[in-house]
Amino acid sequence: MKNISKLLVFVPLFLLTPEIQKMSAMAKMDAAVKKAFLAEKSVDVLVELNAKADLSLAETILNREARIQYVYDQLRATAQVSQAQVLSLIQTKGALQVQSFYIMNAILIRGVSAETLQIVAQSPDVKAVHANPKIRLDLPKDDGPTIDDPNLESSIKFIKADQVWGLGFKGKGIVIAGQDTGYSWDHPALKAKYRGFVNGMVDHNYNWHDSVHESVGTCGSNSPAPCDDHGHGTHTMGTMLGDDGGINKIGVAPDAKWIGCRNMDGGIGTPSTYLECFEFFLAPYPQGGNPQADGRPDLAPHIISNSWSCPVSEGCAGGEFYDVIKALHAAGIMVVVAAGNDGPGCGTIADPPAYSDEAAVIGAFDHSADNIASFSSRGPAKWNNGVGPDFVAPGVAIRSSVPGGEYGYMSGTSMATPHVAGAVALLWSARPELVGKIRLTIDLIRKTALGKTSLQTCGQYSGSEIPNAVYGYGVIDIYKAVTTQR
Repeated sequence: MKNISKLLVFVPLFLLTPEIQKMSAMAKMDAAVKKAFLAEKSVDVLVELNAKADLSLAETILNREARIQYVYDQLRATAQVSQAQVLSLIQTKGALQVQSFYIMNAILIRGVSAETLQIVAQSPDVKAVHANPKIRLDLPKDDGPTIDDPNLESSIKFIKADQVWGLGFKGKGIVIAGQDTGYSWDHPALKAKYRGFVNGMVDHNYNWHDSVHESVGTCGSNSPAPCDDHGHGTHTMGTMLGDDGGINKIGVAPDAKWIGCRNMDGGIGTPSTYLECFEFFLAPYPQGGNPQADGRPDLAPHIISNSWSCPVSEGCAGGEFYDVIKALHAAGIMVVVAAGNDGPGCGTIADPPAYSDEAAVIGAFDHSADNIASFSSRGPAKWNNGVGPDFVAPGVAIRSSVPGGEYGYMSGTSMATPHVAGAVALLWSARPELVGKIRLTIDLIRKTALGKTSLQTCGQYSGSEIPNAVYGYGVIDIYKAVTTQR
C-alpha cells in the first residue's frame, strides 16, 4: 500500500478529471479574486508562481554593487525560466495585456475572464492568484495646525538629528528612495537634493519612474518628470532630507540625495504599481526601458521609505510583498515602512508591507504631548505576531514641503516613517561599516531608542515592559545610535 500511495501523489495534473482540475485552480484564487468576478466579467489579477530565487549567498558578497547585481540576476533568471510556460499559455487565450515581475515572481494579467483564469491557474507552476485592487491612501482625520510654526525643527531636534549634524554627518553619500503619490522635484527644499539634478542640468533617467499607466489625475499617465497630484509624497520626502538653504530646514538628512517613483494616482495605488516601484529601486532603468534588461543595480538607493499600505480589508492577500522585502533585505537595501493609522486598538498592525521581521516598522509619536499618537497602529503584528512597531518617531503635526513650493502640516505614521529613513541615512553616512547590514542597523536603533512604557497591554506584550506593542523599543535617538558602539 505504501508504494501505491506514493504513485498516487505523482499522478500528472493532466490525468485528473476536469472537475478536479477546476477545483484545484479555484483553490489557488484569493477570496478577493472570486468576489471580483461576481461584479465584473473580467478583472486584473496577479498570478504568483511557485519558483523562488535562491538568494542565500547575497550576504556573503562584501561589495555593495556586486551584491545587488547578484540579487537582481538571481531574481530575473528565476522569473524568466519559471514564467515561460505560463506566459505561453496566456498568449494562447487571446490578446491579454500582461506584465511580468521578477522582484515578486508574478505575472499581472489585465482584463482576464474567469474561464481563462481557471485554465491558467491549473498550471503546476502557479502558486496563487491574487487580486489587484485599487487602494486608497489613508491618513488620520486630524492633520494638525494649518499655520506656520516657528519651531519648525522640533521633530528633528527631538530625535537628535541636529546633534549628529554637529558631528559633521548629514547623510552625504546616501541615496534615499521614496515610492508614494509622487514628488514635486523642483520644490525649493528638494531640488538640490534630487539625484537627477546636477550642475544646473536635469536628467530623470534612472532617478524617476511613474508606475501609473492609466491615470485619471492631473499628473497624467507615465509622467516623464516627477509629479505629485496629492501632496503626500512631497511631504514625506521633505521630512527625509528637505532644506531650502534658508530657514526651512525640514529634513533629517539634508546632504543625502533622493530618487522617486509614483505608485499612486491621486492617492490610489494597486499592488502592481507598488511592485513596479520596488523593481525600479532594486535596479533603476531609463524611461521607457525594460526592467529585466536595462536595470542598473549600481544605481540602486541605500534606503527605501514606504508611507503606504495594502489592506487585506480592501482586497490585498497580505503576503504579496514578503518575498519583495526579503529580496531587498538580501541586497542590503533598507526598507522602512509605516505601521498604519488604525490604532489605538491592539493587533492593528495588520497591513502589508509591515513585516516586522524583514523591514523596519514605524509607529507615530506625538513629540509635543510626549505620548504615542492615538491613531498609531499597535501590535501584536498580524504577519508574525511580533511585538508591533520596531520603534516610533514624530508623526503628529509635522511641517514639511508640499506642492507649489509651499509648506504644510500632516499627521500619520506616514510622517513618522520618513524621520526614520532620514535617520538611517545619518547613521550610515557616519558609520559606513553598517551600510547594507539591515539587521545590525535595526538592532542598533532598537538598542539606543528611548524606551517607553504604556498602560496598554496587547496580547502577550505587557505595556509595562520594553519592548511593548505600543512603542516597540521606544522613540528613536539617532545621536545615541551613531555614537554607540555595537
